[in-house]
Amino acid sequence: MKGRKPKPSHLKLLEGNPGHRPINQREPRPNPGLPTCPAHLNPSAKAEWKRLVQELQAVGILTRIDRAVLAGYCQSWGRWVEAERKMKETAPLIRTPAGYVQLSPWLTIANREREFMLRYMAELGLTPSSRTRLSVSPQGASPWEDDPALEFLT
Repeated sequence: MKGRKPKPSHLKLLEGNPGHRPINQREPRPNPGLPTCPAHLNPSAKAEWKRLVQELQAVGILTRIDRAVLAGYCQSWGRWVEAERKMKETAPLIRTPAGYVQLSPWLTIANREREFMLRYMAELGLTPSSRTRLSVSPQGASPWEDDPALEFLT
C-alpha cells in the first residue's frame, strides 16, 4: 500500500483533527487498561516496562492491546543496554582471524536496536517530536469516552 499510513482516529482527535478529514466512527476502540509484562523479556527490558507502563497509562495512551508494541520497544531497549555494556568491555574495532579490521559486533547490535527503539518510540509517543503532535485529556478522563467536541468535529 502506497502513501502515508493512516493515523488512528483517537490521535486525530487529540491533535484537534488538523486536516479536517472525516473521522472513522467505526474504528475499533480497545478498552483502556494496563497490559501485562511478557515473561520472556530480559531483566533490563522488564525494568523499562515497569518504568513506562504507568507513565503511558497516566497520560491515557496505553491500552491492553498495545502489549506487543510496548514489549517490542522494551526488548529492543534491553538488547541495546546489553550491547552497550559489552562495548565497554571490548574495543570498537576488532581484528578477525584473517587479519582484517571490522566493527565490533556489539556496536552493530547497539546501532540496530537503537533504530528499532526509535521506531517504537514514535509509535508510542515517546519522543519529543511525537509528543508535540498529541494533546492529552485531563487526569482521569479517558480519550475513549464520548466527548461533546467529537460530535462537533465530525
